[in-house]
Amino acid sequence: MFTMFGCFGRESCKPVKIRSLHGNRKYGVAAKNLKELIKKSCKLLQAPRGSHRVCLYEDGTEVTEEYFHVLADNVELVLLSDNETWGGSLCGLSQLLSTDRHADRLIQEARKLLTDESAPETRKLLGEILCHLQDNSDQENREDDEGWFKGVNVRFKTKSAYMKYNCESRMRGYLREMADVSKTIKKKKLREEFQAAAELLTDKLKKDKYNGCYFDRTEEEPDRFCTRAGWFTCQGPFDQAACTSFHSINPYGNQESRVVFSTWNLDHMIEKKRAIIPDLLDALCDHKYTDINMDYFYSLLFTRVNLKLVHIVCHKKGQHNLHCEKKNIYKRAIETDKTIKNGKRLRRK
Repeated sequence: MFTMFGCFGRESCKPVKIRSLHGNRKYGVAAKNLKELIKKSCKLLQAPRGSHRVCLYEDGTEVTEEYFHVLADNVELVLLSDNETWGGSLCGLSQLLSTDRHADRLIQEARKLLTDESAPETRKLLGEILCHLQDNSDQENREDDEGWFKGVNVRFKTKSAYMKYNCESRMRGYLREMADVSKTIKKKKLREEFQAAAELLTDKLKKDKYNGCYFDRTEEEPDRFCTRAGWFTCQGPFDQAACTSFHSINPYGNQESRVVFSTWNLDHMIEKKRAIIPDLLDALCDHKYTDINMDYFYSLLFTRVNLKLVHIVCHKKGQHNLHCEKKNIYKRAIETDKTIKNGKRLRRK
């Protein structure tokens, strides 16, 4: 295919933009073929004698003679000598990212690249990099990072305290949803049993301090989703073992990241509204709440047993088609009695 296009386009000049490896200035050049382009570019950039080649500025792909004829007009290229390499527009940034000694220079270079409107994907990536670079995650107290606390109630004096509250608020939201369900139950006995079950869950959640430890970086590692520095990693969709897009964020770093983190979800793998609460209601139709294994339902509603922290892109809102384990719904004694009544024998492991 390259050969076909090359044959049709050899007589006309192709306009491109050329730059040297270490220079920031770009020059317009028109050439009929790759050989002519290299010759003109060497003269224009005052390149030293020797053999040279040309690569795409954006991703470092080397331009061959055939590839030259299918390049887009005004594409940006880099002239390289034999001993020079170019890995793409993020190559220089990658080198700088290997150390934290050049943060200011990195921010400057990233902003410069953001002006390149011809590379929207690169601009998006660089925007995210800039957000992470403006990082004050090592600061914890309000007086040390006032910008992070913009819009946050003055009662919160540390970042960890606010993040802990953020997680607690999500857990309280699940309790409110159960209260809303209670209002829709018409049968008085069932409603009373459900309310009693909800109160038991509430007491247990209060005892566990609403599991706010999940977002608190000062907590011990088994109890928190984040690293000690405050980095959270997406755990991927409910039906995958991990996030293939490697989403990560540090809401402790700056205000923007803190706000963006609010769009991340604590996703119930076994769904709260489609499975957990309906199965609890079904169980309460024939049993008292004291007969139900409420520890199991608590783990599904409020703990990491059934919760995955996911980036909004990895949050699948369609039906999960996962259900509560029937063997775990009732307390063991009740389950045993029910099995015996049905004339079945329990199989012991």
